Amino acid sequence: MASETSTAAKALPTGPGGSSPNARHAWKTVKGLLGVIVAVAFTFLGLLAITFFIGRVVPIDPVLAVVGDRAPRAVYEAVRIEMGLDKPLIVQFFHYVGNVLTGDLGMSVSTGRPVAEDLARVFPATLEMATIGIIIGVLMGVPMGVYAASRQGSLLDQVIRVVGLLGYSVPAFWLGLVGLALFYAKLQWVGGPGRIDIFYDGLVEPVTGLLLIDSLIAGDTEIFVNALTHIALPAAVLGFFSLAYIARMTRSFMLDQLAQEYVTTARVKGVSERLVLWRHAFRPILVPLITVIGLSYAGLLEGSVMIETVFSWPGIGNYLTTALLNADMNAVLGATLVIGAVFIGINKISDVLYRVLDPRAR
Repeated sequence: MASETSTAAKALPTGPGGSSPNARHAWKTVKGLLGVIVAVAFTFLGLLAITFFIGRVVPIDPVLAVVGDRAPRAVYEAVRIEMGLDKPLIVQFFHYVGNVLTGDLGMSVSTGRPVAEDLARVFPATLEMATIGIIIGVLMGVPMGVYAASRQGSLLDQVIRVVGLLGYSVPAFWLGLVGLALFYAKLQWVGGPGRIDIFYDGLVEPVTGLLLIDSLIAGDTEIFVNALTHIALPAAVLGFFSLAYIARMTRSFMLDQLAQEYVTTARVKGVSERLVLWRHAFRPILVPLITVIGLSYAGLLEGSVMIETVFSWPGIGNYLTTALLNADMNAVLGATLVIGAVFIGINKISDVLYRVLDPRAR
């Protein structure tokens, strides 16, 4: 009888609210996931509202962009009604939200194709270049920041700080032009403007949209090497600006950690300087460093307009610039929406990494 009572007691739910610890943990997980989904939904709705109302207040008539400034009044009015611009603004907004949620971003005046189709074509080019740029920035900027902090005031520290200052002050278009003049025109170490030589264009069937990966999938090493020579310089320029920011912030974070008592204790105990730097001082800065890297990556994805213009890179920055010059508001709003969605996505990925690296945030 005692055994049956004990078994029954174990089967009873425990904890506040009559729920077991596993059930409470599952509920917290579901609640946290729902909170993230709601936050993303409201953020995206706010982004939709901002892009929509900006598109309505700018001094550009989307009807004139379609029919031209010499079209008869009757044609102008017919196109205006067809585009739904005769309806109240709030009705236009909800219609816009419904279209976006179904993947309809409208037609591009510049290309004559759906904006969603254009963005699916140009965004991978920017993604590929920015990804290589952030890899360069992280692989070089983090060690530079760590070693600059460990040798504060030394010649190495001063050189790294100057590099960081140049990354903040040198115009991107100037550095890109100098790079083309030196490494392409004079030394011929890299490919010229564009994503690939023109006689290779269209030979690789797009699978991911990332030319380096698609050429490897196709097994065409010649196109892979050619694409690599073209992307090397613009990615290196982006990587330099990313490196400057990451190195500066890493140095700042490390200086704060190296002044802590536990670092002094580790050094007194005879722990090697390498372990002090990378195990004791570097690990606590991983969480804020993720924020820095995430912001830098998002900045490369949306801030590479000048680099794409200089290098004739067929990415979203170049597409956005062309759309602005042609008063193509559907393309402008679609590109802006994609860039904003990238920021939202990277921020949420950073939040997930926080919880992986820091148990206190779970």
